[in-house]
Amino acid sequence: MTVSSVVLNVASLTDTGLKRAANEDSLLVASPVFLVADGMGGHEAGDRASAAVVDAFEPLRGSVIEVADIGDALSRASAVVDDISAEHKRGAGTTVTGVALVDHEGAPHWLVFNVGDSRVYRHHANELTQLTIDHSLGQELVDAGELRAEDLSSFSQRNVITRAIGAPDSTADSWLLPVVDGERLLLCSDGLSGEVSDEAIRATLTMNGRPESAAAALVSRALKAGGRDNVSVVVIDVVSGGANTRPDDSTAGREAASASLTDSSLEGTTIPVRAR
Repeated sequence: MTVSSVVLNVASLTDTGLKRAANEDSLLVASPVFLVADGMGGHEAGDRASAAVVDAFEPLRGSVIEVADIGDALSRASAVVDDISAEHKRGAGTTVTGVALVDHEGAPHWLVFNVGDSRVYRHHANELTQLTIDHSLGQELVDAGELRAEDLSSFSQRNVITRAIGAPDSTADSWLLPVVDGERLLLCSDGLSGEVSDEAIRATLTMNGRPESAAAALVSRALKAGGRDNVSVVVIDVVSGGANTRPDDSTAGREAASASLTDSSLEGTTIPVRAR
């Protein structure tokens, strides 16, 4: 099987929320690449920064994507956001999280990439797994054993991010994961994950069969929880063309796929691929 054999059903939705004057989030649904970007820096800075990410990835629409293409797009976005930041006293930046369909060893894989605290989740067999790792002060303290994971939601500086496009550190994390029939991926800004618990996200994805209804229900939950930030979601269902296995059963394959990518395949990019 190849990328061309994968059938997807996709829906996306974004909302300004109840407290913000403008929507600084941007979305891209341009198979084989999908992403969410959460801009920072205020109106005419944050929204331009997130839009610059979309513009940088738009040329990949309908293309056969390789890992280096994602790194190149991130580099283009960084250059534009740096220029935008120079025009504004507060600066400008944006998160970006996304997935791209790529062929690896003759099989379709997701290339998951992330800079900042927007997230990619995988929902399969009624179970929810966060695939990305937040680049935030709170998460770094959890990783260092200085903050308990269960205390993260009440941590006063939980929204301080440590990497972003336009920031001194814009290095992207990425992972290769086999595409699995029946799985559902969720891409979201922290306007969702900051308002709605993982358990509520899991339940919402489980109860809503169509991606359109799932996207609408998730945004609705974020607004009902306070809507303090812009909220954006992309819901991707794998209908067919992927592996006929549970995601947990493919762990060994994920590690082997990541390990086989040599440094030369990533030359000139800022997106080191690793096992997840």
